[in-house]
Amino acid sequence: MIPGDAYDLDPTDRRIVAALQVNGRASWTDIAQLTGTSVTTVARRAQQLLADGLVKVAAAPQPGGGPADLLIVRIRCAAGSQLPAAQALAAMPEIRFVALVTGVYDLVAEVLVPKGTSLHSVLLNGLQKIPGIQGSVADLELHTYKSTHEWSRHLLGTESQLVAPPPVHDCPPAHLDELDERIISALRDDGRNSFQAVAGGLGVSESTVRRRFESLYNAGCVQVITLVPAAALGFEAEILFWLSVAPSRLDAVARELAALRGVRYVAATLGQESLMCEVILPSHADVFEFTTKTLGSIEGIQAWTAGVQLLTVKRGFVITPWAARRLAAEGLGEAPPPAVPTGGAATGGSPSGNGRATRGRRTSA
Repeated sequence: MIPGDAYDLDPTDRRIVAALQVNGRASWTDIAQLTGTSVTTVARRAQQLLADGLVKVAAAPQPGGGPADLLIVRIRCAAGSQLPAAQALAAMPEIRFVALVTGVYDLVAEVLVPKGTSLHSVLLNGLQKIPGIQGSVADLELHTYKSTHEWSRHLLGTESQLVAPPPVHDCPPAHLDELDERIISALRDDGRNSFQAVAGGLGVSESTVRRRFESLYNAGCVQVITLVPAAALGFEAEILFWLSVAPSRLDAVARELAALRGVRYVAATLGQESLMCEVILPSHADVFEFTTKTLGSIEGIQAWTAGVQLLTVKRGFVITPWAARRLAAEGLGEAPPPAVPTGGAATGGSPSGNGRATRGRRTSA
């Protein structure tokens, strides 16, 4: 991971990050009001977190390419090849998520396969040809019950006034034309970039960029996601569970799990294990409680396996900066250049913040 004290965030930093996870383009003013901190302090701390590569805000299409199948693939690697294989997977545009995990398998990846594309070619001619990959098990995702990037919202307490993003949907190709794609691409590296800066880079008016992006955002065609290592917010455990569930209870079990605060992702899959569940918990003691009292008490769960996420390399089609630095430290690529976040508006609203705030070092307020 990132060396040094990158994970040593105080409660104010954690609340700022949690607010960005709810709304990555929220103004510094809105976040300051929510956290009970000055606008100057919020802007200084947030922009340092962004510049340090501990936090990344990015625009991500959902899915941005029309109807597609989602495969959840568990991969076995030769000893010592896990990181290079993860890097190769992350470089593939159809890979939405990839992480190193413990357990029988070494990597877990989500692969978006456009309708009409051969699954055989993706799995055998794509994944299986990556050096170091020795085998895989692919399950077709049948239904997503929950998928959230704002799993830390409870750090804000019950007084949160930030508006949650609209639900995403499978975006048909007609919703995104070439300019839409270019706007999303410009906001992928820095999801807080101003509409004025994006417009200047694309040679169009600021109002055009603003109108198009807000239309896509409100329709659920694009998300603004905030990526941060769970450990930075005080969470020790990120775990992927595969659950064997009685068919008659699958829907009920999935909905019960999706209602739990610590559950980030729940999906029904076509495989021996009929549910996949991603969980983020504060401590390993909470993991014990989750497995014994939560999973153990839900009627219909017959068995489960699990793997701890060791390093999330890509999420929401975006390579995480801390993973990029880890790969660079292993000699597998160059570290990303220092971020120069534009910061979003100090007074604007979501998702259209477009001003700039002064950048400074993260210090105690």
